[in-house]
Amino acid sequence: MRINYLKVATAVILLSTSSAAYSVTQVDIELQLLVDISGSINTQEYDLQLQGYQAAFESNNVQNAIINGSEGQIAVQLIMWSGPNQQSVMIDWTLVDSEGSADTLAASIGAIARPFSGWTAIGEAVEYAYPLFENNGFEGFEQIIDISGDGTNNSGVSPSVATDNAIDAGVDTINGIVITTNQNVVDQYLDDVIAGESPFLLAPGNFDDFQTAIENKIVAEIEGSQPTGAVSVPEPGTIGLFAIPALFLCFRKRATEENIS
Repeated sequence: MRINYLKVATAVILLSTSSAAYSVTQVDIELQLLVDISGSINTQEYDLQLQGYQAAFESNNVQNAIINGSEGQIAVQLIMWSGPNQQSVMIDWTLVDSEGSADTLAASIGAIARPFSGWTAIGEAVEYAYPLFENNGFEGFEQIIDISGDGTNNSGVSPSVATDNAIDAGVDTINGIVITTNQNVVDQYLDDVIAGESPFLLAPGNFDDFQTAIENKIVAEIEGSQPTGAVSVPEPGTIGLFAIPALFLCFRKRATEENIS
């Protein structure tokens, strides 16, 4: 019997491709949490920041949003960042599909020991993070980078360059949360950091309000909505600032028109 090696090879390739496709888990969103632990964040603030993320995933609001989504599950990765060569995956891609798995993730977040502290390299954090969506074992309706911070970029690649690279690579949205009332920080996140499809920025005035802000933020990202307090998303190039108790909600849509040289 003659063997058609071409057909055999083709069948093997198709089988391998099919198996790979079935190994991908469908989720509502692939959510990447980029947590700022630069030198401006002291030990108490570090603890409050982690407690905010932990409490958010323990909350009924976030857990209900996850369970009631189209797929009923999300994938989460948590990265800590500081200076140009200071980025680390602290919790790798994790499926959250129940109250129990959300509580387990929350406990893991609360137990993270601080790995480093240094400069504030926002752009380098984004450059490090966005390639990690590739081949992560999940396929979401949205790929979202969620970056926190309390200062302006002072080292490494420009945030605007990094966010453009991330969007060009297929990331759908980059949202931000700044833990400060410093307008320079707010402006940089609005102008250079948040990007993509209807991005938004939350700016709680202090770490005590961070937990409520991050909870609202994650719920909105899962639901594909704007967080509580949003009135509308401004036209490209405009900035809206809506005051609500202990929280400012800011939006920017990156202009889609090409620059004319």
